[in-house]
Amino acid sequence: MSPDDALASRIDLDIVIRSAVHDSLRQSLFDGIAPVIRKMTTGMPGVVTWYGQHEAHRVALWDALRRCGRAWQAPADTEIFEIQAALVRSTGWWWPFDDVCVMSERPSAVYTEPAPGGFHDERRLHHPDRPAIEFRDGQKVYAVHGTIVPDWVIHDPTPERIARERSIEVRRTAIERIGWDTYIGQAGLTLIDQSDDPGNDGCVLQLYQLSSEWGSNAQILLATNGSCERDGHRRRYGLQIPDWIPTATDAAAWTYGLRGSDYSRMVRRT
Repeated sequence: MSPDDALASRIDLDIVIRSAVHDSLRQSLFDGIAPVIRKMTTGMPGVVTWYGQHEAHRVALWDALRRCGRAWQAPADTEIFEIQAALVRSTGWWWPFDDVCVMSERPSAVYTEPAPGGFHDERRLHHPDRPAIEFRDGQKVYAVHGTIVPDWVIHDPTPERIARERSIEVRRTAIERIGWDTYIGQAGLTLIDQSDDPGNDGCVLQLYQLSSEWGSNAQILLATNGSCERDGHRRRYGLQIPDWIPTATDAAAWTYGLRGSDYSRMVRRT
């Protein structure tokens, strides 16, 4: 729930602050962005890395507790806190050694969007047309709705590249970039079966045969989400299905761990 609703429900203020400040910043910065940058850098085994701005969740929690009168610190602790706050405000990652400290710049650009289901402005990496993270030295990372993708997904997605891609999430993102109908036509997929989707009025289930490059799950079920996205649209998505499943209804049922006869009686799908 939102902070206001939580306080109105008499949830302890410390818990509200931790959820709204610490947990939301950690999800956005430390869990969402820092791992991506970590993959871009050369590892230094045995060396302690401090994450600069991406450790804002630690400093912000203590600052919020202190401002609300829920924490107290000695003068020596205050000095350390102010140093940590200055580092979070001013630098990227840094590495302390005995005689030298290596500092790095922050990214020159970071693009995000609201994370689904967030109550405290949690963010995830996203840009539809350019890198989601950029550094001044030319290093960059592309991301679509939180999924890290190679540059071809943004600039030149093709059925051939999609078929060669090993990551299911990258494949899905690339297909959604060009649209399912376009991909099906360009890739020459064969329609095996089609049926109305029980409990999802006006929507159709379609089962297609895939090329052998997709592996053992050589079928894909194209369905429509039972609920709307933030923009009000209902997303179409594809699920890889084992090649022994004969019909679209059976395929949809398999994704829920049901039999086709049970799924066909579904009243409402979410």
